[in-house]
Amino acid sequence: MERKIDGNSPKRRIHLLDEIRGLAVFCMVFYHAYYVMGDMYGMVWAKKLYSFFMPAEPLFAALFIAVCGISCSLSHSNLRRSLKILAAAAFFTLATVLILPAFDIRGAEIYFGILHFLGFSVLIYGLGKKALDRINPYFGLTACAVLYPFFSGISNGSLGYGELLNITLPQVLYQHDWLVPLGIYYGSFSSADYFPLLPFIFIFFAGIFIGRIIMIKGFPEYTYKKRSAFLGWLGTHAFIVYVAHFPVIAGIAYLIELIKK
Repeated sequence: MERKIDGNSPKRRIHLLDEIRGLAVFCMVFYHAYYVMGDMYGMVWAKKLYSFFMPAEPLFAALFIAVCGISCSLSHSNLRRSLKILAAAAFFTLATVLILPAFDIRGAEIYFGILHFLGFSVLIYGLGKKALDRINPYFGLTACAVLYPFFSGISNGSLGYGELLNITLPQVLYQHDWLVPLGIYYGSFSSADYFPLLPFIFIFFAGIFIGRIIMIKGFPEYTYKKRSAFLGWLGTHAFIVYVAHFPVIAGIAYLIELIKK
């Protein structure tokens, strides 16, 4: 991620952001590899690793989302970026719903995965940037910390904070799948990768506000220092790596199964 220091200074790359994004992508790629080989192809060793790493998946997914938010707060081309991400998300849906079943691969359908989520989140921020940038970033960050847990139970039909506050949503909302992007769906709905806007958009917006706070205070010098060429490369090419990794992994798993036969 590059940032111009002042009107006369050249852009300097914030390598720490690239490396953090690269670490998140690295973890997600391996997690998806275990999912494909374990759940879709029944490889016992992969299924065990998938189960082992499952508790950590929300952590590196949240890291990826937050870093995306920070990057968007520093960018002026969010609308164009959102269209690119949404195009890739549409490709994933078409590929997993129409193409993979032709190879007898089922259960991998992705209707609203992390790319769909990020595409719409970036689009929402791009359209509402002027209004959102008027919000005090410290207030915005606090609001995100309050709203994320409030909406975290929406897929289960409730809002609030457990026993402290519990609002039951009308069951009529859950009789169809029209509101899948918001985390509301019928009981039979299934998506191999699912990141609804609620509550995850508050992690994205938290990244936006963190980015603005850092910009106000100034990026520390250590954020510009290179530490890992590999993670930096992954972070710089995160979009391409993420789009390419699933078909590559599925192809490798398919070849392994052919060889075993």
